[in-house]
Amino acid sequence: MIIVTGGAGFIGSAIVAELNARGREDIIIVDDVDDVDHDEKEDNIAHLQYDQMIGIAEFREQLLAGDFDNQNIEAIIHMGACSSTTETDWSYLEDNNVEYSKDIIRWCQSHNVRCIYASSAATYGNGENGYDDDEKLFDKLVPLNLYGKSKLLVDIWARDGRFLNEAVGLRFFNVFGPNEWHKEEMMSVVAKKYPDVASGKEMTLFKSYEKKYGDGEQKRDFIYVKDAVRAVLFFLDHKEIGGVYNVGTGKARSWLDVARAMFAASAMPEKIEFIDMPEHIKHQYQYFTQADTSKLASAGFDISENYALEDAIAEYIQDYLAPHRHIGA
Repeated sequence: MIIVTGGAGFIGSAIVAELNARGREDIIIVDDVDDVDHDEKEDNIAHLQYDQMIGIAEFREQLLAGDFDNQNIEAIIHMGACSSTTETDWSYLEDNNVEYSKDIIRWCQSHNVRCIYASSAATYGNGENGYDDDEKLFDKLVPLNLYGKSKLLVDIWARDGRFLNEAVGLRFFNVFGPNEWHKEEMMSVVAKKYPDVASGKEMTLFKSYEKKYGDGEQKRDFIYVKDAVRAVLFFLDHKEIGGVYNVGTGKARSWLDVARAMFAASAMPEKIEFIDMPEHIKHQYQYFTQADTSKLASAGFDISENYALEDAIAEYIQDYLAPHRHIGA
């Protein structure tokens, strides 16, 4: 049995879909049952095959009570967390992102169960200390928001407690792709701006407030969700590997690259307007991210198989956004 927390969400449901493609249906999905009344989140899993679904609170209670101790659990893939980079309630993040993850990682180690958990590139802050996933460098990192802080605290705790011999933390960079509609304001720019692009309207991008970056030239390491899932399942297949790994393409691309790829994939003329950045995000805006993928490549993951940005955006728009189709459907 494989447990996928956040299994009705973005990356989680894509993982379940890929497990189904492998012929696996012995899956327990853990998610906020009350939140699955969101139409898009329901549609993420409506066509998927799984054994049962458990609410988050119920799962944590059962896990700590020992209800899973004698079950044949192969792995817990822990994608469930608050992913909002603007969340300001630290007590909520501490419980939902930090303590919840610790509960799962501890249980997995004590029961010899594979644990793969989601970390984040938000741990790197503004990148002044680079994007190297060497565990010795964790203490130098300064996240720009509480979400990043919550992810970094788990990585440091897992390192210091020597849980990373068996567990794997994956620092996802800018993941985009099908099954993210329910994220609303936290959707990728591709999903958010597609309706404007498809209807012939202007696509808006933020102005730059750093002299070395022109408007729209701010850069991110964008990774397609199918490649993120491929990395997750690589570590499921290689249980002998532990540690924290960056999951990105290793290639920073600009927002203008994204916009141009979207117009090309939609067969629409380019119309781009630069707008002011909201004040509340100026202080935590990342102008550049680029995963150091050398450690991931050394582990045996084939980075060369990752989608190119233009190919990923074309597939996303043409196969998923335009027909409003969910992954695996």
